[in-house]
Amino acid sequence: MTDYKNIFGKPVKFLTTDPDNAEAEGQIWYNSTSDAFKGLVVSEAWSSSTPLITAREWAASSGSQTAAIVSGGYALPSTAYSNTEEYNGSGWAAGGALNTARGEIAGNGPQTAALVAGGDTLPGASNASETYNGSSWTSAPNLNLARFSLGAAKQGTTTAALVFGGYAPSPAGPSNTSEEFNGSSWSEGNNLNTARNAFPGSCAGTQTAGLATGGSPFVANCEEYDGTSWTNVNGLNTARQQAAGGGSQTAAFVAGGQTPPNTYVAITETYDGTNWTTSPATLSSPNIGNTGAGDSSAGLSSGGYNPTRATVEEYGRSLNVITPGAWASGGNMNTARNSFRGAGLQNSAIAMGGYGTPNVKSETELYDGTSWSEVNDLNTARSHYGTGMAAPQTAAIIFKGNTSASDTSTNATEEWDGTNWTTTNAVPTVGQRSMGAGTQTSALSFGGVVNPAPPAPRTGATQEYNGSAWTAGGTMNTARNDGGGAGTQTAALAYGGDTPPSTNATEAYDGSTWTNVNNLVYSSGYYATIGKTQDNVMAAGNLYSPTDNEVQVYDGTSWSTRPNLTTGRFAGAGAGSGGTSALVGGGGTPATTNITEEFTGETSALNIRTITTS
Repeated sequence: MTDYKNIFGKPVKFLTTDPDNAEAEGQIWYNSTSDAFKGLVVSEAWSSSTPLITAREWAASSGSQTAAIVSGGYALPSTAYSNTEEYNGSGWAAGGALNTARGEIAGNGPQTAALVAGGDTLPGASNASETYNGSSWTSAPNLNLARFSLGAAKQGTTTAALVFGGYAPSPAGPSNTSEEFNGSSWSEGNNLNTARNAFPGSCAGTQTAGLATGGSPFVANCEEYDGTSWTNVNGLNTARQQAAGGGSQTAAFVAGGQTPPNTYVAITETYDGTNWTTSPATLSSPNIGNTGAGDSSAGLSSGGYNPTRATVEEYGRSLNVITPGAWASGGNMNTARNSFRGAGLQNSAIAMGGYGTPNVKSETELYDGTSWSEVNDLNTARSHYGTGMAAPQTAAIIFKGNTSASDTSTNATEEWDGTNWTTTNAVPTVGQRSMGAGTQTSALSFGGVVNPAPPAPRTGATQEYNGSAWTAGGTMNTARNDGGGAGTQTAALAYGGDTPPSTNATEAYDGSTWTNVNNLVYSSGYYATIGKTQDNVMAAGNLYSPTDNEVQVYDGTSWSTRPNLTTGRFAGAGAGSGGTSALVGGGGTPATTNITEEFTGETSALNIRTITTS
């Protein structure tokens, strides 16, 4: 009987709910609730992710989909970059700069131990190589042959690297030269069978199991390296150059690229060690000059010419359907305004005060996850105030602020009980444009400007509230106003703001002392501030950065980017739990707006399909 079951499979199960784990792969079941036969199947798809901080093409890239590194690159025709960015699976953080700015550069290795070699400094082919320790680049011995647009075994290491091919100026043309790095010097290996260039973003493997894929002039040819020699293997289905790719000799991918005579493609192919298979998944747009990381199960394409030089997409082949984090429209506020704060969660938020037409506001609104409703007003109309970010919707607290268009300051404190605002003991120091953290019974006010408003001096003073009285706390290292604040009274975070000029300085508070921690990605201020804990904080929108829709998240150690707001703005009201669930309402565009957006972090669900007869 056991043998019979092995031959003929398992019986169809009769279930009232669908399975919630991968053990259902390959099985069919009947769901009595939905009256349908269902199965779990593998899905393949590209999905948009957070854009690069610096838009570019022809950069070096390696690592995995959740720990990638991108370095160098171009903004053609005349700019070569030295910037490095690190990807954590959700967003990008700034890394150390290359010693030599260049594009069309080969890269390999993990995010904390990468190597780059060759490239074009615009103008000029380079033979420079550098190694990365996770924070800074160190010059390494030079290649024997200066060249650009060369390939690399992306899963190599800083002590066992392999580069090959490229365009050499002398003798001019595509090269078949291979070089191996042992951690101290480069030595020539056996040549490629086909000289080629224009493939630094798409090659794969290790020093002893490398893979050269496609390239110029528009070849489909692929070769495998065994540590000694190159062997021709089955080629790509679509000949191309300037594509992204990565992986191992038995699990590689390529995506995008250029086919003759000058056509950009979005086609993806995967390699299993024997054959290339065209995937049903395609990039969102045809692209060239993009660069890859990851492998045939979890790939990453970054940068390139199209649709923008900052475009980032993730490839997944799994039993799960991944929905990337994104902003979506919420219900509009009743009163358009900026320079105000919020508190609570994404589906139970409060926003109060602010600045609009014709002056400061006293209106308070509650959000239920769908719409805003007006409730009782503040006792003191104000904008540019501090608030307890960790407070729930039914127990908010605000303090200080600006009470007029002429920047008159107040030191008034008010508490919300779910129905009414009550004025309590004032902050000892009159001021405005301060930041805040904590709750109604344990709040923190820090920074701002002393009365009157700018250009009066900024302050780093901190005051602590115990539910009835304010006392002095530790002084910030960087005096500032209109920055962000989040967390609790004993574990707060202050970031960005105006010193002037704008700053990216970030500080953590332990209940007595402020300590400098890793800086924001962008120097800016006037954020929608979001976050109840010190290790999950979001800053959305800004006034000073290159654009006003940027979003940054702090994970307790460092800042990284997230998908941009759909509507750029400054000084909106924020609420939510941080990088996984957030709300931004109102703000300046520069005109005051009432637009609301909701952020939902990446989610994953089993790819369950209903079986039909059609």
